[in-house]
Amino acid sequence: MTGITRPRTCPPQLNDGGAVREVFDRISDKWSLLVIGALREGPLRFGELEKAINGISQRMLTLTLKHLAESGLVSRTAYAEVPPRVEYEVTPLGQTLVPLVIALAEWAIEHRDEINANRTGALPPTPC
Repeated sequence: MTGITRPRTCPPQLNDGGAVREVFDRISDKWSLLVIGALREGPLRFGELEKAINGISQRMLTLTLKHLAESGLVSRTAYAEVPPRVEYEVTPLGQTLVPLVIALAEWAIEHRDEINANRTGALPPTPC
C-alpha cells in the first residue's frame, strides 16, 4: 500500500493550554477587542477612542491601552506639540488579530438574539 495522507478532519490539539490561557487573559477582557476593533482603520486620539467605544470609562480605556501596549498589540505615539497630542494605533502584531476580531464581532451580531433567547428561555425571533 502506498503512503496515502488522509486529510486532517480534527482540529489541532491545544497542547499548551498555559500559552492559550495567557494570551486569552490578555485579549479577552471586556474592552480589549473593542479597542483593537476601533483602531482597525488607523490611529486615533484618546478622546476619539473614548467616543468610539460606547460605555468605556476613562480609567478602563487608560488601563486597556496600557495593557495592549505592554503586549505589543497597540502603539502609543506622543507628539511634541502644544497642546500635546497622543495617538494610539494597532501594531503589525495587532493587525494579525484584526480579522479575528471582526469575524468574532460579526458572529456575535448574527447570533446575539439566539443566545439571549437561550439565556431567557424564550424562542428566538424568526428571520425575515
